[in-house]
Amino acid sequence: MTTTQELPTYTPEEEADVIRNSRGNPVGVKDHRRWTPLRIVIWIAIALAGGVGWTMLAVIRGEHVNTIWFVVAAVSTYAIAYRFYALYIQKRIMRPDDRRATPAERINNGRDFDPTDRRVLYGHHFAAIAGAGPLVGPILAAQMGYLPGTLWIILGVVVAGGVQDMLVLFYSMRRGGRSLGQMARDEMGRFGGTVAIVVVFVMLMIVLAVLALVCVNALAESPWGVFSVGMTIPIALLMGLYLRFIRPGKVTEVSIIGFLALIAAIIGGRYVAESSWGDFLHLTPTTLVVCMVIYGFFAAVLPVWLLLTPRDYLSTFMKVGTIVILALGIVIAQPLTQMPDFTNFAFNTEGPVFAGALFPFLFITIACGALSGMHAMVASGTTPKMVQKESQVRMIGYGGMLMESFVAIMALAAAVSLNQGVYFSMNMSPAAIEQTAGESYSADATPEENAAAAVGNLDVNPDDTVVVPVWETERDGQDVTLTGAEALEAVAEDVGEPSVVSRTGGAPSLAVGMANILHRVVGGTGMMSFWYHFAIMFEALFILSAVDAVTRVARFQLGDAIGNLAPKFRDPSWKVGGWITTAVVVASWGSLLLMGVTDPNGGIRMLFPLFGIANQLIAACALTIVTVMVVKKGYLRWAWVPLIPLVWDVATTFTASYQKIFSSDVAMGYWALHNSAKAQIASGTLEGQALANAEATVRNTAVQGTLSIVFVVLVACLLVTAVMVVINALRAGRTGEEHSSEDPFVESNFYAPETLTYKTELEKKIEAEYQVVGDPKLLAGGHH
Repeated sequence: MTTTQELPTYTPEEEADVIRNSRGNPVGVKDHRRWTPLRIVIWIAIALAGGVGWTMLAVIRGEHVNTIWFVVAAVSTYAIAYRFYALYIQKRIMRPDDRRATPAERINNGRDFDPTDRRVLYGHHFAAIAGAGPLVGPILAAQMGYLPGTLWIILGVVVAGGVQDMLVLFYSMRRGGRSLGQMARDEMGRFGGTVAIVVVFVMLMIVLAVLALVCVNALAESPWGVFSVGMTIPIALLMGLYLRFIRPGKVTEVSIIGFLALIAAIIGGRYVAESSWGDFLHLTPTTLVVCMVIYGFFAAVLPVWLLLTPRDYLSTFMKVGTIVILALGIVIAQPLTQMPDFTNFAFNTEGPVFAGALFPFLFITIACGALSGMHAMVASGTTPKMVQKESQVRMIGYGGMLMESFVAIMALAAAVSLNQGVYFSMNMSPAAIEQTAGESYSADATPEENAAAAVGNLDVNPDDTVVVPVWETERDGQDVTLTGAEALEAVAEDVGEPSVVSRTGGAPSLAVGMANILHRVVGGTGMMSFWYHFAIMFEALFILSAVDAVTRVARFQLGDAIGNLAPKFRDPSWKVGGWITTAVVVASWGSLLLMGVTDPNGGIRMLFPLFGIANQLIAACALTIVTVMVVKKGYLRWAWVPLIPLVWDVATTFTASYQKIFSSDVAMGYWALHNSAKAQIASGTLEGQALANAEATVRNTAVQGTLSIVFVVLVACLLVTAVMVVINALRAGRTGEEHSSEDPFVESNFYAPETLTYKTELEKKIEAEYQVVGDPKLLAGGHH
């Protein structure tokens, strides 16, 4: 690039830290940060703060723990894990080389392979992985108490979730952005690869269906939420066109535009909902299923820069901003936990929200907050095709997962700060309320009266404290405390909903919890309805961002699989193949979603355990494939890094699967409930809606029970195949660089900073030089 612009000058020490390609152009910077007394003091302070937080949560505890300690313990642990453990894995196993061109730079076709600004890509990746799991899982798991979920969410992400996400992203990027199933075929042969492709694809459909189900439950009959979430689509399209054609590279400008438009959509949603237009946006769950299927199709086939990436980046503003606001709200308001450290439901299978004891179902239920197989699909789907530099993988993969874990911790804190009576009333299905209320149930009573009667019969607390709905609010300018059915009616009135009883799925509970915290900081009781609907839109954005991204990932998975027979399908940019595979994907998860929406036993109660098991079994597949790649790369001494979470994941998921398949408890076992419903039908005592419900139960449990068996068998086959591949490779000495399936080295001619925001003076100089000598097409955001 010919120019008269002056290049920056470097000191000899600085020049030694610059990584240049054979042309002399800068492509990276060596790790030149040194320990100083100030840095040592800062890290000691972080460690001490974390120690105090954990002591208050796990050692001292007490009757009611201040939720501020959730924030302190989480942030301190994340900082230490990112700085030390993730960096250790990067240096020992990943060994990034910024002299090597990533697939985004090499292929750069402007459709799926697109070198994306690290800030935008972090937003896309975080938005894509942060679906229903970190919001719903911790809410449901709160029925066991606050401590077990807190321990798993924070410690699990450090040793399991972050490790999986970062390593899968790195290895996929080194292999041209290939899908997880295709990497399994390359590393483990045709049989292992076929098993991985089939099991991962089928389980991914379950994951997508549950993600969409939670979104449907949050938006159903909520015009405010439907309008606000719907408006994010045209806003995202505007952002994509702005960055591509109007002001390429001006991320800050488009961020401000998108943020302001998003806030306007939230505020305007209230007025639209109250207008005559609101009737058209008062959508039933079935209608929302159709809308989501249509949206999922178009989001998966349009170019990533047009809708997917800007929408996810826009969502990240909402997601990260809301979680930060919630964390500040907790710090300021300092609500106390209303759940004990462990409830009785942690040690039995009588939980009204979901059935199953702490082991293994806590780990299955929390899912995405600590470890999620769905993340591995994103990390081997859209994200590796957009990474600018290899050194950015730690920030995007491990850092993105830490942020999701923080979302889960904040969701858990909001849930356990709710009154127990309110929490259980919201998360029990109508059938569960009727069953639990027993003789106190009346068909003529209001839902609130029946719910209040039901929760009073729950055996929740170790000290035998009776659960009573309690709500503090304001009436006629006076602070009042209401109990029983009146409390539940007051909750609904304060948040602007007809009723909050049986709003299952976790999302409404989180919204009430967030509103209950944030209104104490800003606005008082009069602002609760705004904060509630703000939270609903926040949750729906979370989930929709995952639905569109994972649909695209599933399309890549299916294309890779068909590509083994018809090679043309392997090209993700082939429009006809993209349309066909996307149609198959949305039809598959759309059918399961419709089954969940119409399930008489509560779709989330029935599908979420299967979702959790499927999601964690995908993680088992991903960690298995990563372990094989680590060994075959020649890094056997560090194979323990992915192997430890793999062993734990297999132990929990196989145990949960065994219980769901063979348990005689109708609250837990699929086949037990299946046979019970068949017996009721055979008795001839059912008619009308009761008969239809029983028939639906028979049909749905047959599907769920069969899938559970198939999943376990296929994953077991994959594990056996992996062990054989590793043993054969070690015996034959087929390990090391020459036996890796990584793509050949191609020299990079591109520079981008490693960190998300902060840049050193040296990095600023290198960036200035690259603006002069760099590739004009890459600088302008164009493609080859």
